[in-house]
Amino acid sequence: MASPSISCFSSPIFPSVRTFTHQTPKTLFSNFKPIKTLLLSHTHTPNTSPIIRCNLPTTSTSTLPILDSTGSKVGEATLTLKTAPPQTSRAVVHRGIITDLNNKRRGTASTLTRGEVRGGGKKPYRQKKTGRARRGSQRTPLRPGGGIIFGPKPKDWTVKINKKEKRLAISTAIASAAVNAVVVEDGFGEGFVERPKTKEFIEVMKRWGIDPKEKSMFLVMEREENVVLSSRNIGTVKMLTPRTLNLFDVLNADKLVFTKGAVEYLNEMYGYDYVGEGEEDDEEEDEFEEEEEGSDGAEEGETSEVTE
Repeated sequence: MASPSISCFSSPIFPSVRTFTHQTPKTLFSNFKPIKTLLLSHTHTPNTSPIIRCNLPTTSTSTLPILDSTGSKVGEATLTLKTAPPQTSRAVVHRGIITDLNNKRRGTASTLTRGEVRGGGKKPYRQKKTGRARRGSQRTPLRPGGGIIFGPKPKDWTVKINKKEKRLAISTAIASAAVNAVVVEDGFGEGFVERPKTKEFIEVMKRWGIDPKEKSMFLVMEREENVVLSSRNIGTVKMLTPRTLNLFDVLNADKLVFTKGAVEYLNEMYGYDYVGEGEEDDEEEDEFEEEEEGSDGAEEGETSEVTE
């Protein structure tokens, strides 16, 4: 049985499989199993009217070990993220990855039709008495060098996705991968201060229980130069920052490695209580409009008293 093309995690959402084949999103969710959590739904109680409840996003909490450069456990970190309910988690993550892949397409492929190919203004030979098939132009698609029938033309592949939906897809994928994630100390790059060394970086990965042959994603707050130079020759390692964090690399990795600062960032930006900048601005505008309406009502009352 062929394994799916994009490897996911051994979690209630994404089963654990390892692949190194070409990545396509078609088989990403072939063995998808939603998280079984207590959700609000339609319920009926005896002698009462049905209670209508809705499936709202839930909170997923995971406890991750904190490891030092020697691989010893020095503490624990809590990862609390906002996740989609089981009924919609598959669709949310699927829409997120499809949107990312489509938006990466340039859409610059272009071919020439018979009306755009150079030449062909003269009839190549007479219509009759040649024993050959009639032909009116050298630009016909039937000849080599002629036009292309139904060939690709420049196209915009951009797909719109709401910011909240994209954020929810990333947080759901990270929460599902928590079983294969570890947390390392922020200063693990101090061992590469003198010089970058790929061999030493591989040894550190093995002490953390990470196989260099498996795909791993590192999420750090700042990319130290020597750490990047030490890991860039390892084809299975992705070194990301909060700015470059994306859904594809999360789903494509077998192991996730976070620094303590990265865990705090995820809890803050992808937690249940996060309020985006746009939402804050909307709330401030609503408050300002309410204040203006209240002041307008007070002014109208004063003017009515004066006229009386």
